[in-house]
Amino acid sequence: MSLPVLPSPPSPPSLQPDYGRALALRAMASAYTELPRYLLAPEVAGLLHHVADWTRHAFVNTLWNTGARLNEALALRRRDFRLNDAIPHVVIRTAKQRRAGSGRPKKGTSPNRVVPLSDPGYVDEMRRLFASVKEEFETDGETGERRALPVWTVSDRTVRNWLTRATDTAARAGVRLSIDVSPHTFRHSFAMHMLYHHVPPKVLQSLLGHEKFESTEVYTKVFALDVAASQQVRFSMDTAGALQLLRTLPDTL
Repeated sequence: MSLPVLPSPPSPPSLQPDYGRALALRAMASAYTELPRYLLAPEVAGLLHHVADWTRHAFVNTLWNTGARLNEALALRRRDFRLNDAIPHVVIRTAKQRRAGSGRPKKGTSPNRVVPLSDPGYVDEMRRLFASVKEEFETDGETGERRALPVWTVSDRTVRNWLTRATDTAARAGVRLSIDVSPHTFRHSFAMHMLYHHVPPKVLQSLLGHEKFESTEVYTKVFALDVAASQQVRFSMDTAGALQLLRTLPDTL
């Protein structure tokens, strides 16, 4: 089954990172054992190409475009996607907050976080998905309340199986990824992709729903290496010039 084609806004031009340098930095940063393993945008695009089923493709693309945890993405309902607003976005309720129930959140916290959806291709994909699939509901046996079901009513194991099949298919086509791919890989990849596009770390903390900045700060280590390497700081000096300089220094120094 193919998705109907709906008009989509033109993609604005954007400066893409130097992915050759990004690959080199990732390899250098691999010495940090605590650094999350992530994919770069060309790798994600190559993997998505091998997710043939369009509902599965939309789910994996949602992980990539939102940085949602697996259980958060599986809980998303159609009404959580605000695709026709002036700024398309999705409202995600964090896993901890969902488990806490419907009571008032702690002071200074929100039961939701909002992630802008800035990729027109992804927004168009979700619009086409919702135009093709009816929203499903369930009725509470005790209260009779009619509740919307999540967009994807599958288990986390099912999602992992989707990714295994996609990576196997990609490998047979000659597309080999440098790391093992899990649903959480896309959360790490989202974080690094946002940092590569100069999103401030404190903003990223909000998008990821991290309570403590330390959880977000780990992603910045690779950029510390980038800054250090790009300065081209040299420690060697022409010996003859150095000796001449030292001989001309006043004795009082």
